[in-house]
Amino acid sequence: MNYDNNLNPNDTISSLDKGMASGGGVGKQENPRQLRRRFTAAMVALLLTFLAVSSATYAWYIYNTSRHTTNVRMAAGAGVNLQISNSYSGTYGSAAVLDSFAGQLVPVSTNRISGGFQKVLGFTEGSSQSGLVASIFGSGEQTDYYQTSLFLRTNGTSTDIYLSDIGFEDSDEKNPISSAIRVGLVVHQAGQNQSVDGEYIFAISDKKNPQADYNTATGREGYVLDSSRTDGSTVAFSPYTTDAYCEYNKNTGTVTLKDSSLKLCTITGAGDGAVGTPVEIEIYIWLEGCDEDCTANLCSQTLRNLAVSFAGVNNE
Repeated sequence: MNYDNNLNPNDTISSLDKGMASGGGVGKQENPRQLRRRFTAAMVALLLTFLAVSSATYAWYIYNTSRHTTNVRMAAGAGVNLQISNSYSGTYGSAAVLDSFAGQLVPVSTNRISGGFQKVLGFTEGSSQSGLVASIFGSGEQTDYYQTSLFLRTNGTSTDIYLSDIGFEDSDEKNPISSAIRVGLVVHQAGQNQSVDGEYIFAISDKKNPQADYNTATGREGYVLDSSRTDGSTVAFSPYTTDAYCEYNKNTGTVTLKDSSLKLCTITGAGDGAVGTPVEIEIYIWLEGCDEDCTANLCSQTLRNLAVSFAGVNNE
């Protein structure tokens, strides 16, 4: 079990509850007589419904979270210097509650968040893979994944912000849905509605799904959909892992940086104890449909908790 100690392990999740705490193949070609792009949306929906029943295992299943609810907890702070809010001009403090996700997570894929997400619209029979493989793709909808924003500011000196942990608790350790979850952080320049300064995608777990089966027709393990293409092309992509975290001691508030620790941004106070300009960090959470771990046995699973933890380091 791996989850943030500030969270209640009895919480459930419909909204993916993001607590945030901080401190100091190409497969066999599709037969056009079987699947034609001129199919109406209704026909495609009907086809997908049929395939969902007839195929024993494939990526891109639909994960329904509508029956679960959870809270979002965020905390930030190196002492009183690091503050957090769920809106730019809102109330800042050591914790903030974010909007919950009450829809369904539909597996999507991307190698670049700013390039958008894509999802599968049609399947065909694979040659080297078992069962059906994804073969027709379209743009993902905003309801297919979770997205929200948080804002960090400080009333202290220049502070570098690092990720110290992404904690989680799977509902079933034998079928860990965390193995296919991705968390994306899009960091903006300081100020309101500013341009993007950087984006970072993390795989939150090194667990493996025992029924993993990579079934995207034009790729292989370690590949995701190319956000610059619409033909299902895949590209090699390596998300960040725990190696990019800093180490934060919750008892002492001490932050230790590793050689591989990834600095997300720097925030600065206005001097004389006045707060500085906030920095927006967009949070994205999705099921990576190209992940070989994203298979149908996870449909009934959920994350009971997911907590993203930040730590601030004085850089002066």
